[in-house]
Amino acid sequence: MQIELLDTFLDLVETRSFHRTADRLNVTQSTVSARVQTLEAAVGARLFTRSRAGTDLTTEGQRFETHARMLRRDWNEAKRAVAPAGEATATMRLGIQNDLADAYIGDLLSDFRKMFSQMAFYIEPDYSAQMCADVVAGVQDFAVLFTPKPHPDLHFVSLADLPYRLISSDAETRAEINLKTYISGHFSPAFEQAHRAALPELVGAPLAVGQSSTIASLLLAMGGSGFVMAEKAAEMVATGRFKYIADVEPIDQPVFAAMHLRQRVSKPHRKLTRMLARRLMRVGPASTPATAAETPEPAEPQL
Repeated sequence: MQIELLDTFLDLVETRSFHRTADRLNVTQSTVSARVQTLEAAVGARLFTRSRAGTDLTTEGQRFETHARMLRRDWNEAKRAVAPAGEATATMRLGIQNDLADAYIGDLLSDFRKMFSQMAFYIEPDYSAQMCADVVAGVQDFAVLFTPKPHPDLHFVSLADLPYRLISSDAETRAEINLKTYISGHFSPAFEQAHRAALPELVGAPLAVGQSSTIASLLLAMGGSGFVMAEKAAEMVATGRFKYIADVEPIDQPVFAAMHLRQRVSKPHRKLTRMLARRLMRVGPASTPATAAETPEPAEPQL
């Protein structure tokens, strides 16, 4: 199978530019054109129209797009199905938000292996947009992320809301926070929106970071103020070097499971989703440890 033909087609669907697709795939523009011509000859239809305004899908190209995504996904799944996995019966490839990996990867992997003792796991920390793309392409089977990226082939389930707490080495109240030593957490668009609404005076800090663990490291090294995950905040406050900002409420970060639409009813995916919801709800803002029988089915988000 000439999978590069499908990759080129799907990249062109996204970029609508032969030049940009050539740059992204690290090939020449003539190679992109040749691949499109080969694919059009194979399917017996013209897939793109080109003009000065850009590149657009034909009606036939629009019809082919869904099939192209399925073909690429099936090809990736087929390659992984025959790849060596030792004594394991199957391999589950998981993506996980960087912040969650830093805080929970050990506990989560322990839970995974107890639940699926005959399965091999490959886990890759990453950011939400890339994980969504990897699940669509069949590179990953399941992802735990902060920001769902709507796509017709993706299914999302809301798992929990994780609290972030504002701590400081040199302030005890909101009014005492020094913007120059404040580290702004850019964990997700949802978090940034909630932060902007709750603390508008702290928007535009000179230092912004996308990971809780990095903010914690910077605070330990330099001092200052910043939001970190609640469990890490408690550890840092316990050292005596930091205090909670008493008049600032925690900001909750929603967490979602992502999977391909075809796998939303798969038994392993449903079991993983329920297990993750139970684990993450234990550290949520208003949760207590729950048994499987007490935990409600995770909800699908309104996107």
